[in-house]
Amino acid sequence: MAYVQDYLQRQRDYLLSISRAMTARLDLPSLLQLIISKAVEMLRGEAGLIALQGRDGSFHVRASIGLPPSTLQLFAPLLTDIPLQRTHWPMPDLYTRLRLVAASAGINLRQVVGLPLTLDDRLIGLIYVFRTHDTAFSADDRQVLSSFADQAAIAVRNATLYQQLAEEKRRVEAIIENSADGVLILDAQCRIEIMNRALAEMTGWTAEQAHGQPCWRVIALRNAQGIHLCETECPLRALQNEGKLQIEGDIIRTDGHRTSVSITYSPLYDNEGTLVNIIGNVHDVTRFREAEEMKAMFISVISHELKTPVALIKGYASTLRREDAHWDENTVRESLEIIEEESDRLHHLINNLLEASRIQAGMLKLELSDVAIPKLAAKTVGRFRVQATKHDLQLDFPEDFPPVLADEERLQEVFSNLISNAIKYSPEGGTIRVGGRVYPDYVELYVSDTGPGIPLEKQSRLFEPFYRVDSGLGRRTQGVGLGLFLCKAIVEGHGGRIWVESTPGQGATFRFTLPLRQP
Repeated sequence: MAYVQDYLQRQRDYLLSISRAMTARLDLPSLLQLIISKAVEMLRGEAGLIALQGRDGSFHVRASIGLPPSTLQLFAPLLTDIPLQRTHWPMPDLYTRLRLVAASAGINLRQVVGLPLTLDDRLIGLIYVFRTHDTAFSADDRQVLSSFADQAAIAVRNATLYQQLAEEKRRVEAIIENSADGVLILDAQCRIEIMNRALAEMTGWTAEQAHGQPCWRVIALRNAQGIHLCETECPLRALQNEGKLQIEGDIIRTDGHRTSVSITYSPLYDNEGTLVNIIGNVHDVTRFREAEEMKAMFISVISHELKTPVALIKGYASTLRREDAHWDENTVRESLEIIEEESDRLHHLINNLLEASRIQAGMLKLELSDVAIPKLAAKTVGRFRVQATKHDLQLDFPEDFPPVLADEERLQEVFSNLISNAIKYSPEGGTIRVGGRVYPDYVELYVSDTGPGIPLEKQSRLFEPFYRVDSGLGRRTQGVGLGLFLCKAIVEGHGGRIWVESTPGQGATFRFTLPLRQP
């Protein structure tokens, strides 16, 4: 009797030590390996496995001992048609299933004891211990395994919850880090705890540099007058009054780059109503600001460009129809020529606006045919030579330049816009060269001038609609900033690309490519 009591005491102590070891582990794979190892050790078995229920409802082996990994998929008979109630264990056909597994896996498994891992009457997994000799598992062995299985189920649940929490944390971190908007998490004192990649690009601070810094130091937000909107000021006070705070301004980095943003601050409280964090969502509104500015500029430029020819046409027409004046033939002819020129200018402006509208609506249509590019360029250059007497217009094409499948009228429009720009932006004269080169799959065409060139920071926006370089020369030239936008749409519609190469003071070269039709 004393031996039995001593054995039971040692068994309880052993179970207690194992339970402590299990509850100390939150890494699920290592916990499962510990559970099956100790279960086999306790019951003096030679092998064992643990299977957990997956999201699809089926059971999958997650840890094993004493079994070749290549054979684990052969244990499926022990993992299907599982009784949900522990009172239905052991399964009536357990040894029939065991013989099928042993035969298919080629392992001498003679005895088995198995129990479900249940938690709150919910089946979460299975545990099996095997022997390769004929000594059967006793009722005491099954009772020990049952006590052990209850503790193991709790440990598995805790580790699973921890794993799910860790996965959720990684998921949230990934969402924050890869968000297109800037995300900012502050502590209750408005110090930065987390800042994502998008916000790091806006501010010029890395997440490591910003950690622990006051919000106002990193988010150098200024209004249109250059006033720092949040210097030494935490949004906490406004949040307490309003519940949510939204401010707009410009983040100016140390390198001078400016980003227009809208920031929405929201408080995060714990269950006791104590402020834990302040969440800031930083939305880049630079494009919206630019769109508003472009809209205003468009209205201004269009008003000016339309008003000038209309005023001239009306002025000369009113003058000619005066009944108290008798104009000589030369005056009438010159007046009519001006009316015709201004009408053509007005017609060209309206056509460009309509063309831009069609392109933005995705309605650009091309009539393709074989086009002799050198001949087309020569024709266009010849038309400009008459009006550009200060400029030396040159052609530079190889003799064997191949025909290109393209829309001839559209390409003429591209050349006309590029040559016209070259003339307008080099008013003192100079050389304008139009040429091309042939490559295996495409041709490259160019129009170069010897004008003042284009600043590097302005070059990326040249092909935007209604954009004009802000300079004294740009302001003196006519146009609404649609020419290069139309060129880009036409070239890309042909499957090519267009770009500019320019160094201030050394002129500019506009290049574009067109694909060659393969033989």
